[in-house]
Amino acid sequence: MSDVTNARATLDQLWKPGCDFLGSRYAILGGAMSWVSERNLVSAISNAGGFGVIACGAMEPERLEEEIVATQALTDKPFGVNLITMHPKLDALVDVCLAHKVQHVVLAGGVPTGATIRRVRDGGARVMGFAPALALGKRLVKLGIEALVIEGSEAGGHVGPVSLNVLAQEILPNITEVPVFVAGGLGRGDAVLSYLEQGAAGGQFGTVFAASKESIAHERFKEAFRRGNARDAVMSVQLDERFPVIPVRGLSNAATRHFMKHQADVIERFRKGEIEREAAQLEIEHFWAGALKRAVIEGDVENGSMMAGQSVGMVKEIRPVADIISTLVDQAVEALQRRERRIHSKSA
Repeated sequence: MSDVTNARATLDQLWKPGCDFLGSRYAILGGAMSWVSERNLVSAISNAGGFGVIACGAMEPERLEEEIVATQALTDKPFGVNLITMHPKLDALVDVCLAHKVQHVVLAGGVPTGATIRRVRDGGARVMGFAPALALGKRLVKLGIEALVIEGSEAGGHVGPVSLNVLAQEILPNITEVPVFVAGGLGRGDAVLSYLEQGAAGGQFGTVFAASKESIAHERFKEAFRRGNARDAVMSVQLDERFPVIPVRGLSNAATRHFMKHQADVIERFRKGEIEREAAQLEIEHFWAGALKRAVIEGDVENGSMMAGQSVGMVKEIRPVADIISTLVDQAVEALQRRERRIHSKSA
C-alpha cells in the first residue's frame, strides 16, 4: 500500500471509536453555536462526512421541531441536537428529539440529571455531555452519559477556566469507558491527531465552521473572523467578585470595551446605595441580551457579541464546509506520513 493509504488507514483506526459512536465518516463534530448551527450548516457538515449539531439554545419545542425537520430534509446522514439543561422546557425538547428520531442528544450548559439522561436513552437516542473536569466526567459516566466532550478555555462562547492541553492530560488517560471528544482552539487536523493518539475519539470544531460559506452568519461577521488573530479572541472581564460575569470568549470590539465601563458604572451606583445588589447583577447580565443575534444575523460587529475561539487566527478565507473537512483530514494524514518518513529515514 502507498504511504497515503497507510496513513489514512491509521487515522481511520485512531478515530474509529468516535466514528462508530457518531455514525459519521469522520469523527469531526460541529460545535453547537447559537444562531449559527442551524439546518444549513448542520446538514453541510453531516453531508461532508462530519457530524453536525443543531444549537437549540433558547428555542421553544415547536421551533426546535421545525429545525429538526428542515435539517432532515437536507441530509440523510446522522446529526445531533444540543440542548441546554437549564431550559425550562427541557423534557419537552427531549421529547421532540425522540419523536423525530434524532440519534444523538448533547446535554450542555449545566450538569444533566440522571433522569434526563435515562429519558434520552430510553427513547432510543445516544446521549453526550460536557466535562470541564475529571471528577465531573466520572460522575457523568456513572449517571449513564455515553460520550463526553472536553472543551478548553481556548474555545469561543461560554468557556471554563482550563485549557484543552491540560484537560486532555487530566481526563483522557482516566476516562476510557466512553468516547471522549476534544474541543477548544482546534483549527487543524494535525492538532486533532495529537489528541487522538492520547486517546481522544475525535474533535469538535466551531470557529472554522462559523466562518464557512454555508454558515448563515452575516458576511461582516465572517470577514471579522477572517481578519482576526488569536490574541483578538479574549474572555469577558469581571471587575468585582461580588458581581460574577459568565466567562465568554469573543473578538474584542466596541461592545467589550463598553461592557467594562457599564460594569464600573453599575458597581459605583451600588457602592453609593443607589441600586440594590440583585438589581445591579441583573443590569450587568442584561448588557449582552440580544448581542449575539446583533452580530451573527444583523452584522453589527462593533456592538454585538462576536463569540469566537482562539483558532480564529487560522481562518484565512471563507470556504465551503466540504473543503474545510477535507483539509482537516488531509492535515492529519500528512502528519502521519511525515512521521512515517522520519522513522524510515532514521532506520535506513
